[in-house]
Amino acid sequence: MAATQFVKDAIAHDPIVLFTKSDCGYCEMVKEIFDNMKVTYKVIELDNREDMDDIQDALEGITGARSVPRVFVDGVFIGGGSDVRKMSQSGKLQELLQK
Repeated sequence: MAATQFVKDAIAHDPIVLFTKSDCGYCEMVKEIFDNMKVTYKVIELDNREDMDDIQDALEGITGARSVPRVFVDGVFIGGGSDVRKMSQSGKLQELLQK
């Protein structure tokens, strides 16, 4: 499926990839966490794409859920908004990004 290949290519190309929607509070929170850490990341705003549903289906196949945000670091899914916030608060996110 083209959407699955798109997701795989995206997460292989950039170290940090956020699959988000522009009207999502958890998505804004995740972007703010990375902004505050002053790290560069790639955002793919699904609600600006005609293939949004296909990409969310692909994300569900890869991560087990269609919800956003879906956050990948170095090609590995690390979680959604609450997961990333917990990792940031515990210092685990900073450790992961320093590797």
